[in-house]
Amino acid sequence: MKRIDVREAITQAHHEEWARVVASLTRRFGDLDIAEEAAAEAFATAVQRWPADGVPPNPGAWLTTTANRKAIDRIRRENKRDDKHKEAQMSYDDPPEPLGAIDDDRLRLIFICCHPALAMEARVALTLRMVAGLTMPEIARAFLVAESAMGQRITRAKAKIKAARIPYRMPSADDLPARVSGVLAVLYLVFNEGYLASGPDTDPVRHELTTEAIRLTRLIRVLLPDDGEVAGLLALMLLIEARRPARVSAGGELVPLAEQDRGAWDAELIAEGHRLVRERLAAAAAGAAPGRYQILAAINAVHTSARDIRDTDWSQVLALYDQLVRLDPSPIIALNRAIAVAELDGPEVALAAVDRLEDKLAGYHAYHATRADLLRRLGRGHESRAAYDRAIELAGNTAETAYLTRRRDQLR
Repeated sequence: MKRIDVREAITQAHHEEWARVVASLTRRFGDLDIAEEAAAEAFATAVQRWPADGVPPNPGAWLTTTANRKAIDRIRRENKRDDKHKEAQMSYDDPPEPLGAIDDDRLRLIFICCHPALAMEARVALTLRMVAGLTMPEIARAFLVAESAMGQRITRAKAKIKAARIPYRMPSADDLPARVSGVLAVLYLVFNEGYLASGPDTDPVRHELTTEAIRLTRLIRVLLPDDGEVAGLLALMLLIEARRPARVSAGGELVPLAEQDRGAWDAELIAEGHRLVRERLAAAAAGAAPGRYQILAAINAVHTSARDIRDTDWSQVLALYDQLVRLDPSPIIALNRAIAVAELDGPEVALAAVDRLEDKLAGYHAYHATRADLLRRLGRGHESRAAYDRAIELAGNTAETAYLTRRRDQLR
């Protein structure tokens, strides 16, 4: 096998197997630090061995076995376990316990990382690292913070889990509702990183992350079938994922919603997403107040109901954003609302709303990209070009950078 093929196989194995390996080691050894470091060492060993030995028939099993051995070596070196405990933990050749429909190692790992003993931001960051396998720069970009600060946050979170002796298991039925909000926040960020990858060294769309986020959300829906926000998040993911086949052109450029081939959208995912949205609308009519994910799903249902961008019911989109702002007055929600304002009230009104967000979103590439487009529509080419330059400088996604570069160059 060619060296480039081996490298691609290792990259694919990391995408598909990282969470399984870490979750398996966490279950066996009960230590997130050991699990993460042993998994990383296993992948480093693969980089060294696979080019010479060939890619194993079952990469996941090879990585899990190698990682177990690395973990055991570390435990022996550091002498952190008494003999009896070591003997029990080191039986890595025993077959794994069978998993049921919900008894999923990765889902259990998420609930550990999202324990209420941790601050919400720490829960999200830790899960993005341990379950999704995102790099520290990717997680830092997702939070709009420095990489060093994010590393310290994750280190403190793992130390707190160890000190509190948080068990590796699913929470009880009574505890599930209180625990699920942090899990949903994590899964949404994992999905977003897959749908529009933040790093320049990855594929612009990481299907393995969106697929895993949807899979885990489906499992949580089985656990909590009456939870409106679980249904809302699943609907939101499905309606966004349905557009994925049309989002990147053959030339590797991001295709915005207005220019997408709607015939390429996944009709089955859209139908399922619309069905979930209708269920939540019926619940809202009966008096159940919708949450953030349900409103976001409804916004996406409006977009995916239009056969053409010109058929979009922008007044309905804006009304939903007004409802969402009352629940989540974040600057990113306000930025997205301004895009709907531009369609109804014009780019000048929208630009005034966007400019009020500068202090909070100056380091966010989408803020500058939105300004660039509004300035372009107003005929202010010089200012638009400067905004595109800043958006390109901040954007990490290669497909998005290509799109922004083309739009900037068209101003000539």
